[in-house]
Amino acid sequence: MSLFTNVSERFARYQETRRTMRELSRLSDRDLQDLGISRTAIPQLARTGKRF
Repeated sequence: MSLFTNVSERFARYQETRRTMRELSRLSDRDLQDLGISRTAIPQLARTGKRF
């Protein structure tokens, strides 16, 4: 794997994580509660795609 490929894949994952965090942060507390997500869990959920 080339350095460029590695960097571009990491950047794509970073962008997806930020997009997910932004979208989840826009939801109301009620919507998040309906989904079973707390505001404090948003960063971890965006990074891993898993709830804890």
